[in-house]
This record gives sequence, structure tokens and C-alpha cells, in this order.
Amino acid sequence: MKKIISIFSLVVLAGILAACGSDSGASSGSGSDDSVTIGYFPNVDHAAGMVAEEKGFYEDTLPDGTEVNYQYFPDGSAFMTAIETGEIEGGIVGPGPAMNHFTSGADINIVAAGATGGTVIMKRNGADIESAEDIKGKTFISPRVGCTHDVQFEAMMKDEFGITSDRLDGEMKHVTGKPATYSSMFESGKVDVAAVPEPWAAYIEAEGTGEVMFQNDEVAHNADMPASVFVTSEKLKEKDPGLIQNLVDAHKNATDFVNENPEESKEIAIEKIEEITDQKLSKEVVDSSWERMNFTYEVDEKEIQMFADSSYELQFLEEKPNLNGLVDTTFIEE
Repeated sequence: MKKIISIFSLVVLAGILAACGSDSGASSGSGSDDSVTIGYFPNVDHAAGMVAEEKGFYEDTLPDGTEVNYQYFPDGSAFMTAIETGEIEGGIVGPGPAMNHFTSGADINIVAAGATGGTVIMKRNGADIESAEDIKGKTFISPRVGCTHDVQFEAMMKDEFGITSDRLDGEMKHVTGKPATYSSMFESGKVDVAAVPEPWAAYIEAEGTGEVMFQNDEVAHNADMPASVFVTSEKLKEKDPGLIQNLVDAHKNATDFVNENPEESKEIAIEKIEEITDQKLSKEVVDSSWERMNFTYEVDEKEIQMFADSSYELQFLEEKPNLNGLVDTTFIEE
């Protein structure tokens, strides 16, 4: 089978590696019955997508003669639009965009997870922060308002320490920015705390501009909540469930490979990220990032609902969401 790789070029690594980035755009889709297009981000928690592409796992499960195309996305909104319009058949995205589009009426399904963990709370060196109480009056940054990492940080601060952001008339000032810039913003003193998706927490550590305040297993919804999920459209699922099964089988095989061959998978991730972004992450950064994630295709529907409830309680959502029908575990159970 033939594999066609379509590379979406970005100017900087910052926008494309942010789990809640704000830029948009992608390469052209498949648009053919004998071709399939898979989407993902060049993020460390999307390693299964990179491995599947490099090792040809989709070619192994799809019918002979199927062309496999790949699109690389800078943010969840662009990815979800591609799913809804049929530009891509499936792929890996953060859970936040999937939930948001589902609650807005999109007919999509989460059919597997990609990874859990990966969010770390960092504090700036010299920010005079020793405890959560010290964050009062300080400035924290997240990729976007109400994105996965923002919700995780604000839920933890509200539930465990009773501290909220200025958006809720609280005592923390919130700003947004691309995670690749957090280290320089720490160095300049522009922000004090960051809700950081990997690999940028490990990058900040390597640069020496900040240190971990709350490890990934201390952050709200970070232990079992998927950091990335595999999504497809409900319309395609109803039209061709066999195709969805093939895609999920390939994703499962790739995830198993990541867990059984971590060192080779890290090298694939480093090389793929460099190929797409023209920037190379160090082995040290990827090693540290890897330790804060768990690669799994098992998806916890209850955890996703609890995360959505936290978004509502923090007033990111106007109505309490009902996610019944979003998750379909049928294909990972086959």
C-alpha cells in the first residue's frame, strides 16, 4: 500500500506543540473512497500517531490498496473542523476540543484514548512562591482560556485551596500564551506560575528558568483523564464501522509499540517533531516528558464527564454538559 505524507509547515514550534493552541490550518485531505487521512499534533502525548505513521500500522490494518495520508494540526479547533467536514477520517486530539464540539452539536465520538497525564504546574525561579497561598496576587499562564490545562489548574486551586482567578473575581491574574514561550516569560518575570503541557515543563526545567510546583499526578483530573483521545465522526462510524475498527486496531497496535519500545518511540517522536516543525527537542526533555505520561488506548468516560463538570463549575460552560454518547468503547473492546 502507498503512504502519502502531507506536511503542514508552521513558522514556529510554539503554536503547533501547544495542546490548546490558537492558530489553525492543515494540509489537504483525502476525499477518496480508497484513501484515508489521519490527523494528529506533533505533541509528545500524540506519540502513538507518530509511531503509527513511521511503522505503517494503518497500512497493516486497512484493506490492500488504501492510500494513507497524514495531516498535522496546530490546534484542536482546526482538527475538529476537519473531522466534522470529512477532511480527515480520524485521529488524535485533546479531550477539550472534542467535548466542546460535542456539546455544540457535533456528531463525533471518542473511540479510544491516546495518553493520560502530561500537565505540570511550574513556578518561576525568584517568584517568592513556597505554597499555594503564595500564588494569591501572582500571575499564571495557560495556553488558552478554558483549555484542558487551564481547567486542570483552576479546578485544583479552587477545590483544594479555595483560590480562584480574576475571571471569577479571585486573587490570581490569568494570562494566556503559547507554551514554548513560557521559559522566556519566566526569565523576564512576566509570569509567575504556568499550567504547562509537556514537553514544555521538561524544557523549562532544562533551561533552568523554573521548577515544578505540582507534579502531574497532583494536578486535577491528570491521573486518569485522557490528555489526548482518538476521535472520529459518528456519521462515518454508522456508514463504515469496519473502517473505524481498522483505525482503532492500528492505534492500539501503535500504543502497544510505544509501551513496549519506549526508546525507539522517543527517537521517532524527536525525529517526527523536527521533520514537521524544523526544531529538535533534546533527548533529556523527551525523557522527562515521557515519565509524566501514560500511553493508553483505554478511555474513562466517567473521568471525561467529571472534567466537563469542572469546566461548568468554573463557568467556562454556560450549561452543565451531558456527554452521554460522546465516548464509544466498542472498538477498543474488540
